[in-house]
Amino acid sequence: MTTYKTVQGDTWDGIAFNLYGDAKLMGVLINANPRHAGTVIFSGNIILSIPDKPVDASDTLPPWRMEE
Repeated sequence: MTTYKTVQGDTWDGIAFNLYGDAKLMGVLINANPRHAGTVIFSGNIILSIPDKPVDASDTLPPWRMEE
């Protein structure tokens, strides 16, 4: 797990997109930082815990093994 220092105006989805390449993973960030779960737009210099990007099974399985 790493950390991220917010910049004024950061949002959960924006941070998730910048760090993971997928805004939908913002829930992972929120769950790792419950103290800031109610924050919509961050002020600067807040330190957030950043867990490793979750491994999506659909990305690692061959097409014939993926659930539809």
